[in-house]
Amino acid sequence: MNEIDNATAFIFPGQGSQFQGMLSKLAATYPIVEQTFHGASELMGTDLWSLACRGPEERLNLTQYTQPAMLAAGVAVYRLLVTAGGIRPGWMAGHSLGEYSALVCAGALTYEHAVRLVINRARLMQEAVAPEVGAMAAILGLDDEQVIEICGHINSESEVVAPANFNAPGQVVIAGHAGAVERAVGVAKQAGARRAVLLPVSVPSHSPLMKQAAERFREILAETPIQPPRTPVIHNTDAATHDAPAVIQSILEKQLYSPVRWVDSVKFMRRVGVRTFIECGPGKVLSGLIRRIAPESAVLSVYDPDSLDQALELLK
Repeated sequence: MNEIDNATAFIFPGQGSQFQGMLSKLAATYPIVEQTFHGASELMGTDLWSLACRGPEERLNLTQYTQPAMLAAGVAVYRLLVTAGGIRPGWMAGHSLGEYSALVCAGALTYEHAVRLVINRARLMQEAVAPEVGAMAAILGLDDEQVIEICGHINSESEVVAPANFNAPGQVVIAGHAGAVERAVGVAKQAGARRAVLLPVSVPSHSPLMKQAAERFREILAETPIQPPRTPVIHNTDAATHDAPAVIQSILEKQLYSPVRWVDSVKFMRRVGVRTFIECGPGKVLSGLIRRIAPESAVLSVYDPDSLDQALELLK
């Protein structure tokens, strides 16, 4: 039995952290990385590892491939850390799609069931809103209440915009109808935002426009076995942990149209004694956010052999 370190949390990035060649250096030394991707490839009927390594990047960035690829990446790095380090974290959390990686690693979902879920999740999200109807934008330099107020003033019966990600102090992502998002960007700039920019995505994740997708996803979730997690997972929707499978099922449905409360999630982990955060997967997005939310924490991203060695040394 691996030792549990209650002062450590493993965190899992979501869509947006992917890039062509991700984890390829780790895979060259540790076969478990490629093996994990192959498990998803068999269920998808697509060589996901080849796509992650060699692209084309435009295809990797399509939601239906990005989501299973990021799930596989997070699980692969977790498996490697646990095998090589002999330590299990006391807590887990994932950003948006990364929550599924966390639930797999916590034992609430099997890897195979999670792959099927994210394949369907991606499909339903793409089908819910026609291309160019939805949009997302990042607002930097305004506080949460200002962004909430801006969205509230712009909303109408025909068009909506809402906070989608509370990522860090002064960094909120909004999502909704393209016209409403563009107007919110303009108002945010007038209100003194340091930066307000549209993001290169067409699926308005974590917005009210995803409610139709969530209703259809509910049926798929109802057919998916979920177990009480062995390791507590802090969920995006309410920044809390849950043991009951029915509640986790409901939370995953709501996650599609509810904002990611990442700031609250990190603060929760700090309150329960987490002092070290290990980001499992490509990129350093979550590590950068945590340094802004809880700068006193130790934070590392694991994505290549050098960063793996650093993490293992820190976990000792």
